[in-house]
Amino acid sequence: MSIDIDGLSYDELLDLNDRIIARLKHLDAADTINAMMKLNLGTKVCFDAGKHGIQVGTLVKFNQKTVTVLTDGGRRSWKVSPQMLSPVIEEAGENTNVIDLKKKK
Repeated sequence: MSIDIDGLSYDELLDLNDRIIARLKHLDAADTINAMMKLNLGTKVCFDAGKHGIQVGTLVKFNQKTVTVLTDGGRRSWKVSPQMLSPVIEEAGENTNVIDLKKKK
């Protein structure tokens, strides 16, 4: 897709920029809603917390753009983007398997 922006005026470029940003925000919101719809309260999930490592916890709240996950036996709560979460499937015993829901390209 090719759009020739060389002929647009300053005001037209500003309007185009506003429309692009609005569209990107809409797409991000739709992606967040779709990710939240795949989750349930009380679900055991995991996510990568960067320097804090992989965290495993329980989903306790849906926020507007994030979800709240309780870890460390309920002592620490994290607000996490739902796209960053993977559900944890517990088997009999202490071993767990993690299912990665991230889109593969």
